Amino acid sequence: MSSIPRSRLHVPRPPARPGEAPDFSYVVLSPAGAVERPDPNAPTSQIEYLADSMVRVLDDDHRAVGPWNPHLAPSDLELGLRHMLLTRIFDDRMHRAQRQGKITFYIKSTGEEAVSVAQCMALRPGDMLFPSYRNQGLHITRGRKLVDLMCQLLSNTRDMCKGRQLPVMYHWREGRLFSISGNLATQFPQAVGWAMAAAIKNEDHVAASWVGDGSTAEADFHNALLFAEVYKAPVILNVVNNQWAISTFQTFAGGEQRCFAARGPGYGLPGIRVDGNDFLAVYAVTQWAAARARTGAGPTLIELVTYRAAPHSTSDDPSRYRPKDDWEHWPLGDPIERLKSHLIALDAWSEERESLLIRQCEEEVAAAWREATTYGTLSDGPQLDPDTMFDDVLKERTSNLERQRRQLAQERAKP
Repeated sequence: MSSIPRSRLHVPRPPARPGEAPDFSYVVLSPAGAVERPDPNAPTSQIEYLADSMVRVLDDDHRAVGPWNPHLAPSDLELGLRHMLLTRIFDDRMHRAQRQGKITFYIKSTGEEAVSVAQCMALRPGDMLFPSYRNQGLHITRGRKLVDLMCQLLSNTRDMCKGRQLPVMYHWREGRLFSISGNLATQFPQAVGWAMAAAIKNEDHVAASWVGDGSTAEADFHNALLFAEVYKAPVILNVVNNQWAISTFQTFAGGEQRCFAARGPGYGLPGIRVDGNDFLAVYAVTQWAAARARTGAGPTLIELVTYRAAPHSTSDDPSRYRPKDDWEHWPLGDPIERLKSHLIALDAWSEERESLLIRQCEEEVAAAWREATTYGTLSDGPQLDPDTMFDDVLKERTSNLERQRRQLAQERAKP
């Protein structure tokens, strides 16, 4: 009996802990340009290879190669570079503001800028976006004023959320950006529902949504995939696999044996694994998925393989659970540096132009912060009118709410 093997509980382990050498040998890469690009209307059964390989366009010499090359004009690439740089500089400034006590909370997207910027540029202005809390690049790419984002972080008199949301939980109705929720993965079924409604109305708009690798363990993720495939909803469902769900490595969400993109074919929809730090590859895959959705072929699950270079949030200290210098060893590099190098290889960019652009972005962020603080800060007025708490609760104000509003007014009038 002692020779009979017994089952053992398997507990996933991160590849490296603090004090150990970074180890990314688990990341399976495909050579740039090696993955075939199928017709957007191809049946899922014929394109399952997309879930196990990795779509890459930029090679080691920073050249665009292979069938997924979107052949973007240098002017479009420069615009993408500007959006990514502005996003990173905005992030750095807001992170410093939190450390100085000027805002209460912040979440950076350092190392993941290509995810939001390239995908947003590949979509149409009428498409509806359901972001997560690390997609500020969507707002910037669609032209949102930085002042508006900063006022939400300050919860001042220009706060779009009227002081009712955690900082970074933006929304923008005019820009077709749905309200961010702190409850993980709720945006996935919401995006599917919106896409189903668009199809019912015979619109050609698509919906797109983003979650992290950890959120794939939520029931909403699976509910969304099921409904999206059954009803062929015109939706793009993105898993941003930045390797960490706060301090929990992505294997705890099930990414150890098969990649997250492989969950798509399990539900009957295509899954595509893409280099999330390759601006051109991200753009091309998103463009392909959007074409599939608009022609009635249904949804696509995209896994964007990237790395969260910064802490999860200003409440997090990543040095407690991973090597301090791991970001420097990430095999897919920095999305901004890679796009810059590609432009230089095309003789369409230079280090001098890069320095000028950085200064311009820094000045834009600084000017926006100066304006945002004129509408109120955490310590100085003006402040939101407390009476606004009774707005937007119900379509029509009830007698109970009206009585409470009068009581508040009486209390405020007391000397």
